[in-house]
Amino acid sequence: MKNNVRRLIVALLIGVALYGAFVLYAGYREIDASLHAFHWSAFAAALGLATSNYLLRFLKWEYYLARLDVRGVEKLDSLLVFLSGFVLTVTPGKVGEVFKSAVLAQTHGVPAARTAPIIVAERLTDVIGVVLLIVLGSAGFSGGLPWAAAGTFAVLVGLVLILWDKPLVTLIRWCESRPGRLAALAPKLTEAHASLKIVASPQALLWPTLLSVLAWGCEGVALYLILAGFGTNVGLTLSVFFYTTATLAGAIIPVPGGLGVTEAMIHEQLVRLGGVEQAAATSSMILVRFATLWWAVAVGFFALFLLRIRYPVLRGGAPEPSVENG
Repeated sequence: MKNNVRRLIVALLIGVALYGAFVLYAGYREIDASLHAFHWSAFAAALGLATSNYLLRFLKWEYYLARLDVRGVEKLDSLLVFLSGFVLTVTPGKVGEVFKSAVLAQTHGVPAARTAPIIVAERLTDVIGVVLLIVLGSAGFSGGLPWAAAGTFAVLVGLVLILWDKPLVTLIRWCESRPGRLAALAPKLTEAHASLKIVASPQALLWPTLLSVLAWGCEGVALYLILAGFGTNVGLTLSVFFYTTATLAGAIIPVPGGLGVTEAMIHEQLVRLGGVEQAAATSSMILVRFATLWWAVAVGFFALFLLRIRYPVLRGGAPEPSVENG
């Protein structure tokens, strides 16, 4: 857990420095004036939409657990375990969310190797959902097509790697032929591979992808409402387009939580394509990131706090994210 906290502190410091640089660039007095004129009910609505994103994605988590025949986990526990994964939202590609598999292993005895592939399926359907939103938002706006193409390519690569057995089977056999820890890892990789084939198969994509479209659409609408709170009307489809292209960029480029990449893309698109003035664009970008990224981290820590109360086994230190747990 100490390593997780250290990563979060580093990400927080990066975020503070990054947002400070944006404020200096746009002008502190201009930012202050824009925030004084801001309707804070819009930020509250944005938090509500971000929370809706989490609940919709929780439905995906439940769907995948059911497909893997994971039983005996109460809905409240399942929700808290799912939300606890947000503690490591600020990891490249959100791969730190495998943390929730480790928590589930400690609290309910479900092997982490069995549920860790859910994270792969979640990311795959998230990318598909975001690409669909970009395609919808780019209708009549050619600037969205390159990002749609990049997302489509990433989806196709992911599907090929999942459906093509040979590389992973070869890796498993190689591990089996090696002494020590590698040989011990082979059964866990075999279990993970079997789970991955179930949760990321083409027939299992439709429902989770629909949920992803709705979930990430909520956060795109959150940006629209925040802009409206500054008296700026960019348009709903364009706001969703700006948010989703920035989200895709932050996911493709391996930086913690998309820090720097997502912020810069939201800001530049608002100014250059949306015609939003600098101060409002900077304030909107910072507020939407607080309502989505940092709110998720706060929710994750609160969920982990509640889990530690319910399950004393976690009080000795929550597990590090590793498929070897369980």
